[in-house]
Amino acid sequence: MPGVYWDAVALTLKLAGITTLLLLLLGTPLAWWLARTRSWLKGPVGALVALPIVLPPTVIGFYLLVAMGPQGPVGQLTQSLGLGLLPFTFAGLVVGSVFYSLPFVVQPLQNAFEAIGERPLEAAATLRASPMDTFFSVILPLARPGYLTAAVMGFAHTVGEFGVVLMIGGNIPDKTRVVSVQIYDHVEALEYTQAHWLAAGMVLFSFAVLLVLYIFNPTGRRKWGPDR
Repeated sequence: MPGVYWDAVALTLKLAGITTLLLLLLGTPLAWWLARTRSWLKGPVGALVALPIVLPPTVIGFYLLVAMGPQGPVGQLTQSLGLGLLPFTFAGLVVGSVFYSLPFVVQPLQNAFEAIGERPLEAAATLRASPMDTFFSVILPLARPGYLTAAVMGFAHTVGEFGVVLMIGGNIPDKTRVVSVQIYDHVEALEYTQAHWLAAGMVLFSFAVLLVLYIFNPTGRRKWGPDR
């Protein structure tokens, strides 16, 4: 496989890895709140989290591009902090990927937290466990299948992005050209053999992702991903 392929693959894996880590860190408190709260805000917040499921990726990419542009609120903030602009940078791809893959991490975690129930938490409270101890000693082990599903689905969904990364990152070699954009380039240039190699690799990767979920998380295989 030519070096340009490996560059796109390496950039894609780097993007998916960073995005998944950020989503697990940000998604855990959000999913816990959605699983436990009785606030009227649960509906609007849950709908906002799930929005990327129904919105076209180009719509998400367009509004993120506007927000992070020179006249957008995020763009003005990053410029005032001396960080420059995020569009057409790897950091911009990470921001877009976090928004686009958010429901594929938050919803499996929310389902896992809701499945725990009240009894384990009440037992931990009777033992005077602190909230931090309860989370790491009780909640985290019980929610481990949900974390596996969230991590695998978040990573796989980020790998398969196209519309969002193309809108925000463009097509800059070694900076924003991920595998999906590389495939698009080959098809546009009528280089179907090269496109086939990359596309076939994506098919095998997707199959491997589902196989991992079915083998290592058999009890939750019907619950992975956003509710549909």
